Amino acid sequence: MVEGATQVLRRRGLHATAFSEVLALTGTSRGSIYHHFPGGKAELIEAVLEDFTTLLDDQLQALHGQPAEAVVQGALALWRGMLLRDDCESGCPVVAVTVAADSSRLLQDCRQAFAQWTGTLAAALKAAGLPPAQAASFATLLMAAVQGAILLSRAAGDMAPFDTVAEQLQQQAAQFAA
Repeated sequence: MVEGATQVLRRRGLHATAFSEVLALTGTSRGSIYHHFPGGKAELIEAVLEDFTTLLDDQLQALHGQPAEAVVQGALALWRGMLLRDDCESGCPVVAVTVAADSSRLLQDCRQAFAQWTGTLAAALKAAGLPPAQAASFATLLMAAVQGAILLSRAAGDMAPFDTVAEQLQQQAAQFAA
């Protein structure tokens, strides 16, 4: 159910994510969704945020120990892969919740997700030899640029905006090795 809700949330946004669509996508009975998520949609969305945050963070942590250029390329490849898999028709579920959150708890979950990912990237860049302040700064730039590029590619319906941003980020990361 969480995986199905993630797919719907990425494609349709927070307010358009409905139990009926999640049920249809997953083949789950209505009774079981309320059994597992007695708090309703808000509890399901919290589970999506927790699951997606952990999944992506695990993938970003796998980049630790690589040179800075490889960290940046690996992170970009993760997000690029998501866009390609869905033909540029979906975005980040954390962004979807951030822009439409109607509760401070959901917004706090989004803050935590972005902070966790940015921190993981900063730690990998620091381990690659960047000074701590530069690692933190570039991790923030990478996160913001990628999320904006995903949005632009989704709006355009193609990878060109993402690839343009990725190229610029890779050029900047190449300077770290110089």
